[in-house]
Amino acid sequence: MTASDSAVIQSSADVADSAEIGDRTRIWHLAQVREGARIGADCNIARGAYVGPDVVMGNGCKLQNYALVYEPARLGDGVFIGPAAVLTNDEYPRAVNPDLTLKDADDWHAVGVTIGTGASIGARAVCVAPVTVGEWALVAAGAVVTKDVPAYALVVGVPSRRIGWVGTAGHPLGKDGEDWVCPVSGHRYREAEGILSPLQ
Repeated sequence: MTASDSAVIQSSADVADSAEIGDRTRIWHLAQVREGARIGADCNIARGAYVGPDVVMGNGCKLQNYALVYEPARLGDGVFIGPAAVLTNDEYPRAVNPDLTLKDADDWHAVGVTIGTGASIGARAVCVAPVTVGEWALVAAGAVVTKDVPAYALVVGVPSRRIGWVGTAGHPLGKDGEDWVCPVSGHRYREAEGILSPLQ
C-alpha cells in the first residue's frame, strides 16, 4: 500500500498493498479498499465501506457507513456517497452461466458508475451501471438511478426522475424570471434544453 504519512488507517480496516491512499485521508473500522484503488487526499472512508479494485476517487470524497463502490467506478472531487448506497457494476447479473457452471472473471464485463465533482448520492440509493451522475447533482435517499443524471439535477424515486435543480450548496433552486437562484449563496443559473449552467 502506498499511503501518505498523514493518512489514518484503523487497524481493523482491510487495505490492499497495491492501493494508493492520499494525504490526510481517513479509513475507519472494517472498511475494505481493494487492489489498485486510488483514493485522493482528504477523503473519509467510514466504517464498513467498500472500495473495489481499481476504483478511482478524487480529493475530499466522503463514503458513509457501509457504502459499496464497485469497480470500475470513477468519483470526482468532493463526492458524497451516503450510508448503504450502492454503485453497481454488472449490467446482466447472474451467478452462473446458462449451463449452470459458475461464472468467473472471464464470463462478464464490469461496467462502472461515474460521479461528477461535488455530486451527492443519498442513503440507500442505488446507481445501476453504467450511468453518469453529473457534477453537483443530488440523488435522493432510496432512489434507483437507471439513466444518466444531468449536472445540478435533483432526482428522486424508483426509477429516479428529475424534480428540480440544486446549486453547489445542495439546496433546491428557486425560479426568478428566467433564472434559477440558490437561496443560500445567491448564485444564479440558467436552464436551456434540459441543461442547467451557472451564470458568470
